[in-house]
Amino acid sequence: MGVGDMVLSFPNLVLAMAVAAALGPSLRNSMLAVAAVWWPIYTRLMRGLMLHLKHEGFVEAARVCGGSSLYIIRRHILPNSLSALNVRVSMDLGLAVLVLASLGFIGLGVSPPTPEWGAMVSWGRTYFLTYWWIGVFPALAIMLAVIATNLLGDALNELWNPYLEGSER
Repeated sequence: MGVGDMVLSFPNLVLAMAVAAALGPSLRNSMLAVAAVWWPIYTRLMRGLMLHLKHEGFVEAARVCGGSSLYIIRRHILPNSLSALNVRVSMDLGLAVLVLASLGFIGLGVSPPTPEWGAMVSWGRTYFLTYWWIGVFPALAIMLAVIATNLLGDALNELWNPYLEGSER
């Protein structure tokens, strides 16, 4: 967790730009840069969930009934922590879209023959006064993708979070 804390001490976009610049511009390297930025968040989330769930009553009951540690992790702890992980992933998809578009905007994303929204916005800004739609429509696509993933994450949170008030569970 010490390495993860060190990675978390840097701003996400700045660290992603540094990793993408070190690896070179390509789709694979951009995705590696995003993964290098976000892995400590998921590691910390899963560690916290595991530490919380191991003291729950159903885990203690499984331990008293003679369940092995591997059985308890596989049968009880992982299924109860995956809903929080799925919600976090769906909420972070919008941020990942923004970071990938930002990397493409500054030239660290996908190489030029491949279409990419950030590169399209960057290219369209030079023609903004005469041909405004060249940069506006890719920017609108980015905005709609981020809103859609955030709405998906919110819906999944309402569906899977048993601690929300008014939940049907």
